[in-house]
Amino acid sequence: MERIVLILYSNYFGHQARHWNPKMARYIYGKRNGIHIIDLIQTYFQLKKVLKFLTDSASQGKTFLFVGTKKQAAPVISKIAIECNSFYVNQRWLGGMLTNWQTVKSSIKKLNELELREKTSSFQNLPKKEIALAKKQKERLEKYIGGLKEMKSLPDVVILIGQPAEKNAVHECTKLGIRSITILCDKGVKTQ
Repeated sequence: MERIVLILYSNYFGHQARHWNPKMARYIYGKRNGIHIIDLIQTYFQLKKVLKFLTDSASQGKTFLFVGTKKQAAPVISKIAIECNSFYVNQRWLGGMLTNWQTVKSSIKKLNELELREKTSSFQNLPKKEIALAKKQKERLEKYIGGLKEMKSLPDVVILIGQPAEKNAVHECTKLGIRSITILCDKGVKTQ
């Protein structure tokens, strides 16, 4: 919780007052120089609710998927997901990553097979062109679904950083009934 307080301490300024959604009024403390000031007390209590939900979910053994594809968030997403023994997507959200799970699962299987072949040196018997193609395919799969390698089924909870950029992930979670948690700002947010 200390990390969250430190983050909030430096992030209490919202966006310009003219860019906002009136539904977010209860989370806005006031306005200064045309900039909204985020209500840290409301934010604190909402974060406490989320923290309780996440703690309860983790104690029940539920699986988590962290999603954040912005350049600033990508390294942090992978680090935190690995620390939490969870899964992550930190490059690009591929359409159908959850709704077309069987196809993604076969891609994960292919990635694991390519890694196994590379470890056992079975690439050495192939022509150079095939080796290059296999390595290129492995690198591409690793880039986009490397954080899902050990995921056997759909996650129970999806944690998103930067909802506007991850709207496809949000739509897929909604369609499948997967709980999603996201960190939002006050700018143009559509609340449900």
